[in-house]
Amino acid sequence: MEPKKPIRKDDWAVVLDFLSHGHHGMDRSLPVAQIIGEQYFSLLEVIIREGVNLKVGDRVYIGDGKRDNVKYIRGRIEPHELTVAAKEELPIVVQEIVDKKPDRFVDFFNKSGSVSTRLHQIELLPGIGRKHLWAILDERKAKPFESFNDLKKRVQLLPNPEKTIIKRVLDELDDKDKYRLFVPRFEKSKNQR
Repeated sequence: MEPKKPIRKDDWAVVLDFLSHGHHGMDRSLPVAQIIGEQYFSLLEVIIREGVNLKVGDRVYIGDGKRDNVKYIRGRIEPHELTVAAKEELPIVVQEIVDKKPDRFVDFFNKSGSVSTRLHQIELLPGIGRKHLWAILDERKAKPFESFNDLKKRVQLLPNPEKTIIKRVLDELDDKDKYRLFVPRFEKSKNQR
């Protein structure tokens, strides 16, 4: 029997949309928020405690400890299930997540490896081909990258690395590629299949 992989769960998330009376797909009227996890970019729908009002961009705790704002996690949702407002906020919030912890994503450029004998993880980023790949690998051998700006200075004609990371995260959320760099592939529950 294959050992179970540890469940990747976000502890903190950012509100994409808050509906104080829920939405039409719910059995009863409950305050609900659509959120995205800060670590694994999990798209979730959560039920909010009575009397709590949230705004787009608010940070909420969704970990295993005591939750102040979130009553319970209703479930994982797909990008097409987001409200129109949440879809509009998604790229903005993903950019804010990348901007808040740039070291995590710069570290990707320093530590990424091969996917196969013919494909490197860096090549999975939009706009980065073989020439950029070799330039990045040569530069990181000399000295690890310290920031996005350091990366841009040392690798000629590199597309904006922050924007390529954000585009890749959004593509992975939309399940546009079989390979995953930043958004783990989650098992779909029986009612989502």
